[in-house]
Order: sequence, then structure tokens, then C-alpha cells
Amino acid sequence: MIPLTKYGMPQVLIYPLISLLLIIATVALGRYMTAWAMWLILITTFIVLIWQLSFFRDPKRIVPTGDNFLISPADGKITVAEIVEDDRFEGGKAFRVSIFLSVFNVHINRMPAKCTVEDITYKPGKFINALDADCTKVNEANEITVRMAEKPAVKILIRQVSGAIARRIVCDAKVGQSFDCGEKFGMIKFGSCTEMYLTPLEGLNCLVKPGDNVKAGLTKIIEFKNQD
Repeated sequence: MIPLTKYGMPQVLIYPLISLLLIIATVALGRYMTAWAMWLILITTFIVLIWQLSFFRDPKRIVPTGDNFLISPADGKITVAEIVEDDRFEGGKAFRVSIFLSVFNVHINRMPAKCTVEDITYKPGKFINALDADCTKVNEANEITVRMAEKPAVKILIRQVSGAIARRIVCDAKVGQSFDCGEKFGMIKFGSCTEMYLTPLEGLNCLVKPGDNVKAGLTKIIEFKNQD
């Protein structure tokens, strides 16, 4: 039995119903079509249903213990890991990590560290392909600003960005709410991008590079050295 996320409602109820109705209609009208056409529709419907349900899967994750590191907020592939200009951070610079989530990845978002939510800002926008370099600038996005509870207690900005297919950002976090490292706070439905920004402290060591695959709640992507 595949564990499904609560964030997938109502799709996890609607999709099986639609698939069941399509299967019933195909069988009922089977005498008006060739056998191969009927089986093609039935098999395709079944495969699509399995994919739809697997998209909302919520596998159990054993979060690494310790401090002085950040774990990935999303499953997917690293597309960017670099210092960028960003006036939202002290010194006008931030370290940015961008993760592309394909339609085959788990889409649950998790907190990268033990933290407290300081601000949440929703930004309406377009829905261009999440692999496009401009998508993070113009697409619909939800920004969650958190503060690490442990040293170095830096500000972290997590951006949930919609894609060409994703049209539904889910965020369960609230301002003032505290989270443990790796705790779930939402998801983006159907292909998207999740970004993380933080102050590029001296001693910050990025453990990933573009092309690397990461898993939310499991993969360490940043470590802080000499922060005691």
C-alpha cells in the first residue's frame, strides 16, 4: 500500500473515480470497438492512475541527526548552487540552491533545519516550464522565511515555485510556527521548482552541485564549519 499525503486531497479521491468511470464506459462500449483498442484504453487508464497516485506518495524519511547543516527541502535534481545578488539578505548577497522536481519525483516539501517561520509571502505569476532559467523570476511562487533555531541561526528563504504543469502550491506553515529538521510543510502539485536562499557565511560548505539528485529530509546540501 502506497502511503499518500494529505496534501493530495481531493485529487487522490477524484482521480480513481474518474478512472473507474472511464473503465466502466470502455467495457460498456467495448462491442463498438476493436479488442486491441479497448485493451489499449484500459491499460493506459490503469498506468495513468498508478502514476497519479504515486505522485502523491509520502514515503517515510529518517532525518539525519545533528546540527550545523541543512538538508534538502525537496526531492529532485540540483540545477543551481551559487552565490547571487539578493538585497533581501545582509550584504546584498545570498547563497542560492535550486531544485527541479519532475513529475516523477516525490513533491513533499520539508524544512531544511530546525527553525521558526518569520514570514510567508505569496506571489502570483506565470506558469512557464520549471526548467526555464526565467521561471523563478516570473512564475507563481510562495516564499517562506525561517530562522534556524540552532547555531549559526541564519535566515533561510524557501521558495515553492510553480511550473508549466504545476498550478497548485500547498503551504501548511504559519508565521510563528516552529518546525523540526525535515518536518513536512507542504507540496507543489505536478512538476515544479523549490529554491533555498541563505546568507553566504564564512565557513559555508555546499555539498551538492548541479546535476546531483537529492531527497527531501535525507540529503545534506549545506554544512557550516567553525560556527560554534
